[in-house]
Amino acid sequence: MRTQLLEESLHYTGEQLRSGWIRETTGLEGEAAVAFIGPCDVAREHMVDRVDLEAGAEIRSPNMVHLIIEHPGLDLDHITARQRLLMALAGEIINAHLGEALIRRDGDDLYLRDRKLSVSVATTSPSSGLIHAGFNVRGEGAPVPAIGMEELGLAPRGFAERLLAAYAAEIAGAHQAGAKVKSVS
Repeated sequence: MRTQLLEESLHYTGEQLRSGWIRETTGLEGEAAVAFIGPCDVAREHMVDRVDLEAGAEIRSPNMVHLIIEHPGLDLDHITARQRLLMALAGEIINAHLGEALIRRDGDDLYLRDRKLSVSVATTSPSSGLIHAGFNVRGEGAPVPAIGMEELGLAPRGFAERLLAAYAAEIAGAHQAGAKVKSVS
C-alpha cells in the first residue's frame, strides 16, 4: 500500500471521496492512502451517510487531519471493516501518546468522554472501496461537542504520519498472513 502526506492544505468537501482522486492528486495508483490537513465542510450533495442526511447533520470543522483511502475491488463489508481497523489504530496511537486509554471508539468514531474527535465514512464506487476519516485539530467550530488533537498535545502532521504508517503496516501484514496459509476443504 502506498501512502503520502500532502504538504499543502486542502479543504475537504466530500468531493474527494471518489475513485481516482488519490491518483489524480498524487500519482499513487492501486491501494493508496493520502493524508492532508485543512478545513472540512461537506455539502449535502456529497454526504454518503444516509443517517446524517436524514438527520440534517452538518459535517464541518475549521481544521482537521484528513485521510482518504482507496482499495480497488473491495465491497462495502470489507471496506467498512478496514474503516473500523483505521479508527481502532487511530485510537491506539492517541492513547499511547496520552499514556492511558482515554479515547474510546464507538463504531467508526472516536470520543473523549462525550466530546467527539473524529468523523469517518466508508463507501464503494463501481471499482473501489473508499474511506474518509477526519480528526479535529481543535474542538471549536464543530457542530457537536468536540475535542481536538491540540488539546490532547498531539502534533497533527506527526499523528498523520504515524496513522498512515500503522494502517499501511496492518494491510501489508494482512496480505502476508493470507499468503502464508493453505486453504482447507
